[in-house]
Amino acid sequence: MESLLGRHWHHLPAAEVVDLLDSDPEKGLDRFEVARRQAAHGPNAVTPRAGRSAAVRLLLQFHQPLVYILLAAGVVTAVLKAPVDAAVILGVVVINAIVGFLQEHRAEQAIAALSARLTTEATVIRGGERQRVASSALVPGDLVVLQAGDKVPADLRLLETRDLQVDESTLTGESVPAPKSAEVMPHDALLADRKNMAYGSTLATYGQGVGVTVATGDQSEIGRISGLIEAAPDLETPLTRKIGQFSRALVLAILGLGVVTFAVGIWHGQSAVQTFLATVALVVAVIPEGLPAAVTITLAIGVARMAQRRAIVRKLPAVETLGSTTVICSDKTGTLTQNQMTVQAIAAGGVQHAVTGVGYAPSGMVTADGRTAAADSAPALSECLRAGLLCNDAILREQDGRWEIQGDPTEGALVVSARKGGLAEGLRATSARLDTLPFDSQHQYMATLHQAAHGEARVAYVKGAVERMLERCATALAADGAVSALDAPGIEAAAEAMAGRGLRVLAFARKSFPAATSRIDHADVGADLTFLGLQGMIDPPRPEAVEAVRACRRAGIAVKMITGDHPRTAAAVAAQLGLAGEEACAALTGKELAAASDADLVRVAEATAVFARVSPEQKLRLVAALQARGHVVAMTGDGVNDAPALKQADIGVAMGITGTDVAKGAADIVLTDDNFASIEAAVEEGRGVFANLTKFIIWTLPTNVGQGLVILAAILLGETLPILPVQVLWINMTTALLLGLMLAFEPKEADSMARPPRDPRAPLLTGELLLRIGSVGGILLLGAFGLFEWELSRGVGAEEARTTAVAVFIVVQTFYLFNCRSLTRSVRAVGLLTNPWAIAGPAAMLLAQIAFTYLPAMNRVFHSAPISLEAWAGAVGVGLAAFLLVGAEKGLRHGRAPGR
Repeated sequence: MESLLGRHWHHLPAAEVVDLLDSDPEKGLDRFEVARRQAAHGPNAVTPRAGRSAAVRLLLQFHQPLVYILLAAGVVTAVLKAPVDAAVILGVVVINAIVGFLQEHRAEQAIAALSARLTTEATVIRGGERQRVASSALVPGDLVVLQAGDKVPADLRLLETRDLQVDESTLTGESVPAPKSAEVMPHDALLADRKNMAYGSTLATYGQGVGVTVATGDQSEIGRISGLIEAAPDLETPLTRKIGQFSRALVLAILGLGVVTFAVGIWHGQSAVQTFLATVALVVAVIPEGLPAAVTITLAIGVARMAQRRAIVRKLPAVETLGSTTVICSDKTGTLTQNQMTVQAIAAGGVQHAVTGVGYAPSGMVTADGRTAAADSAPALSECLRAGLLCNDAILREQDGRWEIQGDPTEGALVVSARKGGLAEGLRATSARLDTLPFDSQHQYMATLHQAAHGEARVAYVKGAVERMLERCATALAADGAVSALDAPGIEAAAEAMAGRGLRVLAFARKSFPAATSRIDHADVGADLTFLGLQGMIDPPRPEAVEAVRACRRAGIAVKMITGDHPRTAAAVAAQLGLAGEEACAALTGKELAAASDADLVRVAEATAVFARVSPEQKLRLVAALQARGHVVAMTGDGVNDAPALKQADIGVAMGITGTDVAKGAADIVLTDDNFASIEAAVEEGRGVFANLTKFIIWTLPTNVGQGLVILAAILLGETLPILPVQVLWINMTTALLLGLMLAFEPKEADSMARPPRDPRAPLLTGELLLRIGSVGGILLLGAFGLFEWELSRGVGAEEARTTAVAVFIVVQTFYLFNCRSLTRSVRAVGLLTNPWAIAGPAAMLLAQIAFTYLPAMNRVFHSAPISLEAWAGAVGVGLAAFLLVGAEKGLRHGRAPGR
């Protein structure tokens, strides 16, 4: 059996497939053979991906360069017998890890709640008897019977079919059910074109069929896709990459500075112990202890905002990654479109009609030349709609405020168009069906016989492929209801025009019979039909998706459609969405992609907006090709076929309602409303998160630079340290908590979606921002060191002088906070009350600093002392100088770059 797994089952005759699988086409396998094969092949289930335990997920929260620095600093501080300092540092690390762990755990629980995990069953023939068994019990060689509504339990080679249609959208992206047959298919037929195969996880929507199981579990198409997901690497997000690079550079800088400082102190003749303690103080000073916690909390706030916009974020950095996105690759069916077939055009009696409204909700109308066309005043239109409603097995229902179709989506679209045209579904009761000729692939039409409205005659309505209907029609219905000559070329031109718009076109006809007629056969409707009209339908774009695509293009983000659907349909939908702006959208097919080299694919992926008939492997290649050009790629999708690309992408976004469990498991973000417009909202939110993180970093680093410079200057000059390590920790942690974190609540700036995406290769900090950090750090050096020396010269004690130096850092950081609420705009332009937290934070910081200065308990712990009003005035003067300097610098820069 193992040697058969790689065979192209669709290319083999049915009898040969059964023979190779050692099965029986009528009796199937006996129970002993089933037991033997179950032992050999295992259950019909894809091996679940090995998940990480809770303990491992918690430990991974510590796997960050900055956290390593903090852990090392905490250990060193503890060894130096400073338990308060060590406890503060280690407490920050633990809080950071717990917040990240709880967020990921909550997201996993929410995603699990979205999935309805039901055990499916299958109808099989074993030992000549039909029976229901759990799908997991299937083995290769089992005969499976499919009925409309059945979920296909494994990969089947179909042996016989009767009007069987299978919805394969989750696997291929095809927007309409695929008709099936038992005929042998070409060797190179793509998966979406293999009409004699039914694959696990798809859904039989119409007809019946019998197939032999050719692959189960990991050997099935679903299992193969699962393997692709496993093979796709877990990529770093742009944020984690930049933070990692920044942290590594910081580690090297800290170690280098520590070594130089220790060497200089020894060279100055200071004792090794004192020099080492001073070096430790310097190292602690330049470590931004609050940064990891600030990153985590800022991202968590972004997660909360995204939850309000119907998105579940599984991993914290994913919020920011969307803000870095340069390309969004989207599946079509159900993501950019409604996943609900909708009639958009009708040609009847020589008149072209448009149909408004989208989806299965019967809200809309039929129009001609911009005016409402009522069925009761347009006989040809009325008969075309009547044929679509009566020659139809679908049922339209409203459930929980949502309109749904029970049956074939194409037939459902015809029911909805009839309702929009004014025909009530009650017409089916007054025109009772007497007989049916079901659709089959040989005849390519369906016919139903009905009792006429007044019972004096019978009428047969027929719908099917345009060419098959025209060859059976002799006359046509004119606009006024009169029977006229058939204009076949005109009808073919109208059908071609609809098809050119990507519409699936069906033709409708009728034929009258005597009142005694109760049955019809194919000969009865083989000729002399009266042509009624055409209806063209498509799975239309979501209206909100059109605006979302437009917003993404304004923001400099390219949107590309990658679908398994037909190229013409994909191109038509892409044109309606405006994926290429005003230009026409030409679709590149999977066969063309397969022939492209890796180098050519990188170029093609950049230049093309629409990819059709694409396999899961090719989706994976396309995402990787775009990443090779330096793009940050977001991939959206809902089907099993999207899952490998979702995992490969920098950010995978799955649909929560229609999305498969496989897609949700591979994604970083799950949208609970299946709305592509939420992607655009998420991009905006992500840009806001990154902007706030940048503001925090720009705000916090001058403190570390200033503290480092103050201690370094004291060591080089052989002076007393102006601030102690425990005071450094007080400054870093209280300002980060009470001041810096207020920036995480900053609202998004109005022009965030008018800017182009950030260059993924750009550093976290630009040269201009580094200059600002350096200038504020310099002010802190001059102010803190200068006031410390001034206080000593006045004869005050070292503790009081150090408290004054600490006050300088606190006051400057408070003033500087208002400068950092926008990196380009002035404080006046931002507005004081747009972020109430930016007022509450400094007020709380002032109270904390008063306690640090004047409470005896705080004095004992932090070696502080009460200071005079003159000292406070000096600190406020330094803070005001920093505020005015940064404001002037922003004003000058804003003047050079208008519009920023």
